[in-house]
Amino acid sequence: MKKLKRYAFFISVLALTGILALFNRDIGVKAIQTTFFSLKEMLLILPPIFILLGLLDVWVPRETMIRYLGEGSGIKGMVISIFIGSAAAGPLYGAFPVALVLMRKGAKFSNVLLFIGAWSTTKIPMLLFEMSSLGLKFTLTRLTVSLVGIFVIAFIVERLLSRQDIEALYRKAEERDS
Repeated sequence: MKKLKRYAFFISVLALTGILALFNRDIGVKAIQTTFFSLKEMLLILPPIFILLGLLDVWVPRETMIRYLGEGSGIKGMVISIFIGSAAAGPLYGAFPVALVLMRKGAKFSNVLLFIGAWSTTKIPMLLFEMSSLGLKFTLTRLTVSLVGIFVIAFIVERLLSRQDIEALYRKAEERDS
């Protein structure tokens, strides 16, 4: 019964898609095709991310992560978080397993938020494409606004959450191991 509750949303969406296909075959088929395309994309992207995460988990000691991204890392930790997020490839859902490993290794919460923000908005390949398509001025303006936004959001989220809330998130990240 617990497994059924866990997958209730998935089962409901699947049933609704089936009903949609019965009433409007074209839209139903398109929805199913889009779902399978997304599933295939995810299955191609996630395994390499998990392999890299396993290597990160084994090769980078917790003490090193704390030194460079932990509570006392300061501006250095912020810059590293932004750089790692910007250098990453893949869709945003790939950032969350990486963020989980960063949390388990002792990265400061705001640095984890900066990493996720950078992954979503400042990817280097996207910047190069933007520069060639929309020009340097647009790219630099958008990058500046995005970076300011990322820092503001990370600051606000960290201030809005209590220390207990953040510690609970870290405990939950640790529990995901077991």
